[in-house]
Amino acid sequence: LARRIAALEARIADLVARTPDLARRQTALRSVPGIGPVLAPMLLAIMPELGTLDRRQAASLAGCAPHPRDSGRNTPHRRLAGGRRQIKPALFVAAMAAARGKNPLGDFYRTLLANGKPKRLAIAALMRKIITIANARIRDALPPHNN
Repeated sequence: LARRIAALEARIADLVARTPDLARRQTALRSVPGIGPVLAPMLLAIMPELGTLDRRQAASLAGCAPHPRDSGRNTPHRRLAGGRRQIKPALFVAAMAAARGKNPLGDFYRTLLANGKPKRLAIAALMRKIITIANARIRDALPPHNN
């Protein structure tokens, strides 16, 4: 099983390397803390729209946008819902990795905790920030359209 996984990962890396647009997008994605060799190709395959969306659309498509559940006077916490279901667990792992690091995203996470936010909310905010930064990095790495 490990050999098959390694072979598939090598095949994916070869495909990305042979396609200039995918290589440029992957380089932009890998520059985001928390996004590594597994999540970058996954985002390229499952969310090819990255770079053409605004930040709210990107977060919603990744399943990281807060959705209200208000009813009358009841205003419970927002929840993360919808989106492409393969992305959210991978973003969670990326957020956990970024939170542990000594980088701006880790500082953001620690600031949220210092302000009294629950850990789960801080991780959800970090997931949204990672996908927003990834969207902006790809957008800035792409050549502009000449229409």
